Amino acid sequence: MDDKIKGKKIAILVENGFEQVELLEPKLALQNSGAETEVISPQIDIVKGWDHTKWGVEMKVDKHINDANESDYDALLLPGGVMNPDKLRMNQKAVEFIRSFYESGKPIAAICHGPWTLIEAGIVENKKMTSYPSLKTDLINAGARWVDEPVVVDNGIITSRKPDDIPKFDEKMIEEIKKGVHERVMR
Repeated sequence: MDDKIKGKKIAILVENGFEQVELLEPKLALQNSGAETEVISPQIDIVKGWDHTKWGVEMKVDKHINDANESDYDALLLPGGVMNPDKLRMNQKAVEFIRSFYESGKPIAAICHGPWTLIEAGIVENKKMTSYPSLKTDLINAGARWVDEPVVVDNGIITSRKPDDIPKFDEKMIEEIKKGVHERVMR
């Protein structure tokens, strides 16, 4: 184990339909770097992953979204998948949870379709970001500067395109968590 972020606690916000690899691999990278992770969800007890074209693993929910508080965590991870962020962006409590991480300056890491939730939280304007290509127009329309790169960091917001980019995503996510709180200008 590498102790780069030992003692840090990371919230992983998901709904049914999270892209399995986009939760499991970053979660393992965080744990291997010394962090504690907690799966937060609007679901009770378990949440189901999506494995490319079929339902995948079931993950234990550590804390219901109604009981989660940003102040208990050092950073937020938002896995993608199409269903997962689409459901989360329609959940006001989830959107408020995400926005609270932004307002506190804590790192937020979103991969693939995960940035949909950042749009809903109103925190992408004037940010350089990437995502799965189908979100390009959504991000641009919300005021982001979209680029087609494996991973992009803008003031503690880490975005990435797809599962192939996970190693670079993990590296930058851990680096930003190690840096800690970022000063952000609120609009």
